[in-house]
Amino acid sequence: MSECDVWWARPIDPEGAAALVSLLDDHESARLRAFRKEIDRGRYLAAHALARIVLGEHVGADPAALTLDRTCRCGKPHGKPRLAGGGPEFSLTHSGERVGVAVSADGPVGLDVEQLRPLPDLDGLAGHALSPAELRAHPPADPAAFLTTWTRKEALLKATGEGLSSPMSSITLSPADGPAAVREWTGGDAPDGPLWLVDLLPDPEHPGALAGFGAAAPRIRMHDGDALLRGLIVAGP
Repeated sequence: MSECDVWWARPIDPEGAAALVSLLDDHESARLRAFRKEIDRGRYLAAHALARIVLGEHVGADPAALTLDRTCRCGKPHGKPRLAGGGPEFSLTHSGERVGVAVSADGPVGLDVEQLRPLPDLDGLAGHALSPAELRAHPPADPAAFLTTWTRKEALLKATGEGLSSPMSSITLSPADGPAAVREWTGGDAPDGPLWLVDLLPDPEHPGALAGFGAAAPRIRMHDGDALLRGLIVAGP
C-alpha cells in the first residue's frame, strides 16, 4: 500500500531561529524578508524550513543544499515547488497557528489547512467557491462547514498543480459533514483520472485536507514537525 507522510508544526519567529533561516535559498530568504507581519514571517519560515528538513531526510542530502524548481507554466518562478532533478512530491500549507508539509513518493499531493474564524461574507464566499449543484443541495451552514469544503478543494487544486488559477466552482464535492469525495469536476482543467481526498485535523481549530491522484487514498502517517524544528534550533547552525 502506498504511503503519504504529513508533518504539522507551529510558526517560529525568525529572530530566534538562525539555524532555520540559514536553510533557506535566496528566493525564500527574500520572501521571508518581504513579510511585514511577524506571524506571516513565522509561518513562512516554519513551513519552508520544515519542508527542507523532511525532504533532505528523504533524499539523503543537506536541507540547505536542496534546489527547488518553482517554474510555473507561464515560465515565472511562482509555481508549485518541486525538487530539481526529481524526487518525492510534496505540498506546503499554513494558516493561523499551523503549518504543514506533505511528502509522497507515489505521485503529486496537495495539502491545505485553514484556521477556523468568523466569515462575515459567508454567502459571497460560498457563491465564489461552491458549484451550482453544491449551492442548491448543501450550502454551508456556518464558517466551519465552508472552510471544510474550501480546504478540500484547495488540496485538490494543489495536487493537480492548478492552484487557485482554476475555479473552485467547477468542482462538486460531497457535503462537508460527511466523508470527503469528489462528485464532479467540469471544465478544461478537470483531471482525466480519479482523485482521492481525505480530511485531516491537526487540531480542533485548524481543519485540513489532503488529496492526490488515484482511486484510493494511501496510508497517511502524521508526524510532529515541531520536534524537528526545535531539534535544529537547539543544535544550532
